[in-house]
Amino acid sequence: MTGIPAQPVVHEVNTRVWLREVQRRSGRHGGLVDVPKDAWDEITPHGIDAVWLMGVWERSPQGRAIALRDPSLRAAFTRAVPGLQDEEIAGSPYCVRRYEVDADLGGTAGLAAARAELAVRGIGLLLDHVPNHVAPDSPWTAAHPEYFVRGSEDELRRDPAAYLSVQGQVLARGRDPFFPPWPDVVQLNAFEPALRAATTDVLTRIGDLCDGVRCDMAMLMMNDVFARTWGERAGGRPEEDFWPTVISGVRHRHPGMIFAAEAYWDLEWDLQRQGFDFCYDKRLYDRVLHESPHSVRGHLTADESYQRGLVRFLENHDEPRAAYTMDPEKERAAAVLIATLPGATLWHEGQFTGRRTQLPVFLDRRPDETPDGALRAFHERVLAAVHRSGMRTGQWRLLDCEGWPDNPTHRNLLAWSWSGGAGRFLTVVNLSGHPAQARIRLPWPELGSADRTLTDLLDGAWYTRSGAELTGPGLFVDLDAWRTHVFSIGSTGPDGG
Repeated sequence: MTGIPAQPVVHEVNTRVWLREVQRRSGRHGGLVDVPKDAWDEITPHGIDAVWLMGVWERSPQGRAIALRDPSLRAAFTRAVPGLQDEEIAGSPYCVRRYEVDADLGGTAGLAAARAELAVRGIGLLLDHVPNHVAPDSPWTAAHPEYFVRGSEDELRRDPAAYLSVQGQVLARGRDPFFPPWPDVVQLNAFEPALRAATTDVLTRIGDLCDGVRCDMAMLMMNDVFARTWGERAGGRPEEDFWPTVISGVRHRHPGMIFAAEAYWDLEWDLQRQGFDFCYDKRLYDRVLHESPHSVRGHLTADESYQRGLVRFLENHDEPRAAYTMDPEKERAAAVLIATLPGATLWHEGQFTGRRTQLPVFLDRRPDETPDGALRAFHERVLAAVHRSGMRTGQWRLLDCEGWPDNPTHRNLLAWSWSGGAGRFLTVVNLSGHPAQARIRLPWPELGSADRTLTDLLDGAWYTRSGAELTGPGLFVDLDAWRTHVFSIGSTGPDGG
């Protein structure tokens, strides 16, 4: 197993779409085992710790057929990819028939080859797990109807959108409590002991193939949420929650396996306590995109140990592309913010090059878009600089930005420090479209009064300031709209210690 660091940088790759494009460029039409080394290099730039190969499991033919008949889905597909052909619609990767590697990817041997290529580069591998539902043609529906939430023939007649007949059984379609049922999946019963044991077995086998899993909609299997969603239909509520039971079982075989939760509804802390290493930080995403710098700062006042268990992101396959939701300068500022915070960080393949089309996960092809070479160079520079610095191995601290009565622009600045064996570092982000000024007092009295050099890790600019100023009135910062500093604090000269 590749050692994934405590705060990993993860690159999500839509496996089938990426593989199709690699095949088109290389002229080699095998599975993952035939991917050229330069293609692996392209998705593992310096600073990436793990690749999440999204969508490797066997997709459901029945689920695909349901999708092909759905007018709203077909409209979404053709909006994203004009001229799309039926053979380019693979079906949803979250409508899993079996947890076997898709034959189109080369099966288990193809995935093993991919893992080996990543391991040579010191990169870990993450895969998906969908805990709350499976495809209607999953072998489980015939062999283990007790794993599912069930209904009656009368309910099927009255509400066919919520129930379906599978192998002579009436099963509930999967859903969360706030949306209509998903038409292509059947609901697993989180309260059923046999299902918990089967899930533990599946995840243990997945753990033989990778270094960690991203668990889709993980909060839906929590006892409280499941009880509110399904009521008496779920049966008796177990004393122990779903995830502690399952994760503890998996870790008997794979003690170092990473568990990351897609999580919403402010349940991140609860899921961390139930055994997850990381949970999506959707709140930060929403605040960065739609709220004020003050709101972002308030979010970052949470305890550091909690923040280290969050996954920071600006896009993923469920969210619109960052290049679509943000102006280019804001996108760069937000990327520096995400890259220098505690916790895991998640980057989405195509984000670095400015892709704007949010692709439905059902599809095997995406539209051609002209890559933004400057944006890719920027992202690679940020990730490499942060990685080389070692800053995120230290202790993180949110800092105050102090202003003046006649100049409130300090409210648009965010600042934090890292300190430890790798040195001392300061990040300042102007999260606004206007110039901003502030004084930022650094938390290191040991700097004394001697001159110190502040070297910006992103552009190499350097400044000399006295330790007395840095720890007394504070560093004076004047940043134009959406600009940032990522400083290393040294002793003398731009290369000082």
